[in-house]
Amino acid sequence: MVAFNSPLREAIRREATELSGRSQDYMPLLDLIRDSRFVLIGEASHGTHDFYAARAAITRRLIEEKEFAAVIVETDWPDAYRVNRFVRGFADDPDAQSALSGFKRFPQWMWRNRDVLEFVQWLNSWTAKVRTRNSSSGHTTPISAMPEPRKWAHRANGMSDN
Repeated sequence: MVAFNSPLREAIRREATELSGRSQDYMPLLDLIRDSRFVLIGEASHGTHDFYAARAAITRRLIEEKEFAAVIVETDWPDAYRVNRFVRGFADDPDAQSALSGFKRFPQWMWRNRDVLEFVQWLNSWTAKVRTRNSSSGHTTPISAMPEPRKWAHRANGMSDN
C-alpha cells in the first residue's frame, strides 16, 4: 500500500488532469497527440459508464479536430462488420440499435449499452455529413469500424497484409 504522502501520490497529483465534463478537459491529451497517426485507447475497466463516455468523447474529438479516419475495435468480426456497414451508410439496419443487435455473445454488455449506442449514432451522422461534403470528389466515408485491425494498420503504413 502506498503511504498517504508518498512521492508517488504527489507525482500523480501533479500530472493528473481532473475531468469535469467540459470540452477543455481533454486539451492536454490532444496537445500530447499532436500529429500522431494512431492513438490507442485502452480500457481500464469493462462496462463502466464513465470510461465508455470518456472514450467516446476522446474519439469524437480525434475525428472532428484531428481528422482521424478510422475507429478500430477489438471484437467479433461479423458484429463489428455490421456496425461498420451502418456507420458507413451501407447497411440494411435502420438505426444504431439494430446495427448493434448482432452482439449476442459474451460480453454483450460491452457493446450494447447507451454510451456505445450514442457513439455509433453520432458516427453514422458524422460520416453521412462527410459523404455529402465529399460527394463531388468520389470519396465515401473516411471513418469506419474496422474488423481486422492488423490488416488495416499494415495498409495504413504501406505494408502487405501478409
